Amino acid sequence: MLKTEATLEISKEAMTRYGYKVVDAIVAHFDTQNSKLPVASATREEMDRLFSEAAPERGMDPDNVLQFVLDEVMTKSNVVSHPRSYSFVPGPSNYISAMADSLASGFNIFSGGWAASPAAAELEIVTMNWLLKLFGFPVKRGGGIFTSGGSMANLTAIITARKVKCGDDFSKAVIYLSDQAHSSNIKAIRSAGFKKEQIRVIPTDSEFKFALNKLKNAIARDVLEGLQPFCLIATAGTTNTGTVDQLSELATICKKEKIWFHIDGAYGAAAILSKNGKQLLKGIEKADSLTVDPHKWFFQPYEIGCLLVRNHQWLKGTFTEKPEYLRDIEGNTSEINFYDHGIELTRRFRALKFYMSIKTFGLRTFRKAITYNIQLAEATETVLRKSSHWEVISPATLAVINFRFNPIGNRLSEKKLDALNQYISKQVVDSKQALLVTTVLNGQVVLRMCLINPRTTIQDIKETLVLCESFAAEKFTL
Repeated sequence: MLKTEATLEISKEAMTRYGYKVVDAIVAHFDTQNSKLPVASATREEMDRLFSEAAPERGMDPDNVLQFVLDEVMTKSNVVSHPRSYSFVPGPSNYISAMADSLASGFNIFSGGWAASPAAAELEIVTMNWLLKLFGFPVKRGGGIFTSGGSMANLTAIITARKVKCGDDFSKAVIYLSDQAHSSNIKAIRSAGFKKEQIRVIPTDSEFKFALNKLKNAIARDVLEGLQPFCLIATAGTTNTGTVDQLSELATICKKEKIWFHIDGAYGAAAILSKNGKQLLKGIEKADSLTVDPHKWFFQPYEIGCLLVRNHQWLKGTFTEKPEYLRDIEGNTSEINFYDHGIELTRRFRALKFYMSIKTFGLRTFRKAITYNIQLAEATETVLRKSSHWEVISPATLAVINFRFNPIGNRLSEKKLDALNQYISKQVVDSKQALLVTTVLNGQVVLRMCLINPRTTIQDIKETLVLCESFAAEKFTL
């Protein structure tokens, strides 16, 4: 009889000790993250010197491996949940969801099909229904799927729209999006097999929203040329400015032209929980499909994205495959196999952290946090407008604000002003006191803050601005 000692196991006592060390480290991180430096930096050469080695033939003491990871890996990554991590879209996270991820991994739950884990599938259905109801989608007919993030959700939406609207021949299909749409959409469109000439990037207006007349002209021209307008991607909360496209007007255009209406709400959709956000997002319920990213403004740890659709049959009709080895686990029609609703067959139990955090804190707490974020950005705008040193380029919108250093009486050229603001950003990041990088709006280099961390305070903002001014003073006499 074959026997092996290679069971990849350690004793119960060792597991307990090891587990406590891991939990203690996570708790210590959550407890001290506000006081850490938010920025970590290193060169490839430095990382190679520290980590490069051949895979060891013999194992090491697990405590030593853990300590090395805690000392050298966890300390050399940006703290994206830090109150002064302002750039890109921060990931504030929360401890309950982090522990839920530990449970999902610890029990090694496979969340692809009903037969493998009916409870995991059911929780995904339940949480998906929460989101459908929140965004005004039909709960009985609608559906969706949790993905790795917004990029995969957008790709899933585009492939679904292609199947529903075009069938197998999409050679004449045309897709529309604005010049402020997230780059993941272009990547998804190209990954779905569309050529550059099938993509229409529509300019935006002075408020960075879809230029509706230019969109209508583009659609009309394509129809006259015998092409098939099949999909339009609107944005509910652009990454650059937080801007929400004219969703109701775009929905009307799509309905008239029989175009699939997809909304990329990866950043801003969660703002529907706040009073002001709900007003800005009016019309979101008219989408055929909607991307939401819970690891952004729903405060979940990476990774969890989500796609919602008005009709769950669209997903099933697009992605279902029936290989012989899965024929015994199909179940009945109410027992959803989520591998039939998206690209992934192997899926981790992403729904658990969303479920546990909502159950633990309640939607009311999430509403308060999001409302606070929106108000914090508005308070930041007030601070900037009261200063003679700063110019607001794009006002606070869904917790995003863009500004630049441009003192009253300044005689610097636009080129030098751009260089100065780029210098301020670099110095702030190099100081590791805050993560504050630039973007470009209307040809100008500007500083951008995305304020979705509920632990960020107005004092954090004011102290960061003082830091910026101190670096500006190195190049400019205040």
